[in-house]
Amino acid sequence: MNSAGDPSGDSASIAIAAPVPGWRTIASTVGPGLIVKLADTDAGNVVTAAQAGAEWRYRMLPLVLALIPMLYLVQELTVRLGIFTGRGHGELIRQRFGLGWAVLAILGLAAATAGSLVTEFSAVAGIGELYGVSRGLSLVAAAAGLLLVVITGSYRRVERIAIGVGLFELAFFVVAWRAHPDLSTLAKDALDPPLRNSEFAFLGTAMIGATFNPWMVFYQQSAIADKKLRPKDYAIARWDTAAGAVITQLLTGAVLVAVAATLGASAAPATLTSVGEISRSFTPVLGETVGRLVFSAGVLGAAMVAAIVASLALAWGVGEITGYSRSLEYRPLEARWFYGVYASGVLGAAGLGGRQSRLAQHRGAGAERLPDALGDRLPGDPGDQGFARAAASQGRPPVGVDRHFRSGFDTCHCRRHFRNAVTIDQPHPRVFT
Repeated sequence: MNSAGDPSGDSASIAIAAPVPGWRTIASTVGPGLIVKLADTDAGNVVTAAQAGAEWRYRMLPLVLALIPMLYLVQELTVRLGIFTGRGHGELIRQRFGLGWAVLAILGLAAATAGSLVTEFSAVAGIGELYGVSRGLSLVAAAAGLLLVVITGSYRRVERIAIGVGLFELAFFVVAWRAHPDLSTLAKDALDPPLRNSEFAFLGTAMIGATFNPWMVFYQQSAIADKKLRPKDYAIARWDTAAGAVITQLLTGAVLVAVAATLGASAAPATLTSVGEISRSFTPVLGETVGRLVFSAGVLGAAMVAAIVASLALAWGVGEITGYSRSLEYRPLEARWFYGVYASGVLGAAGLGGRQSRLAQHRGAGAERLPDALGDRLPGDPGDQGFARAAASQGRPPVGVDRHFRSGFDTCHCRRHFRNAVTIDQPHPRVFT
């Protein structure tokens, strides 16, 4: 035995192969990465991708795929922090940087969550209207479903339900396959992005903004802590995150490809203003009934899983900086504030969704947003409207880069203002050959 205590007498260390995890271990570990990525392909992401396909055919597809490694990098950091510290994102910020920075982070999370939740409820209401269901009834049913999901007293049960709902998004692959995209056109467009075109740049920014959401970071790290994953689970959790990053961008790409194959070939760019218009674009390849059903299933799954993730992220985040009980393993009476924040977010967003039509009437024609593709209208922001009117009166677009970058929809809002205020009477700059 040498001085290092090696019984073999050799100073070299003996490598011991780690056992290959069984399927039960894998099944019990995966989930947070997949769920948060399915939520990332939310209604906002879907409509942004659809608009990109309608206006620019396949030219935005390389950007969608290029975001995969960046999306993985961001979420893998949350995996590392959650597993090796056992704490959520908000708790770590408070611990390392103080309460002030933690509160600031939660305020940003709350703003992003509010916008996302209203968008998801808007999508659900728009889908209901496709089948003759009133907005009010659709919103009540969606809110009730979201509240029932989380009162089971089990994280794993909530996780399984969320994955099951999110898997409806696989319908987008069916739509893309049945659209029969022309591969030669796809390759040609992918190699010819109009990088100097301002509208293309604005929509590209919207695509990036719709891909990265603050609630994704908070949710995955808090879910890992709630699930009590340990360092031995790190490798599987990384694969879970990588698979989710690939799947969500492929789903986004599928929507873009499907719309590009059906609408992108038209001479004039289409402006999608409702879920019905998007679903009707698939009528030639899927038929009216099937096209509407398949697309609606995908959007409904995307909207509901995103609403679950965003609401839980906010409830976890607030609990992490205030110190109240925050776990899906608790019953509602054992964690009143946790479930109260979750319920407040859900019910508040549902209420705003019911008022959309009235608020939309106060916006001018130049103030329409890309989220209008979700059925009726999203609530107007009085600050945005005043800024838009002032900017339009001066003949310039209301850009607001820092604020609007945080939301893919709001970035599209800027892009649409730019088109309405500056180029509405000019020929469209694209030429398809």
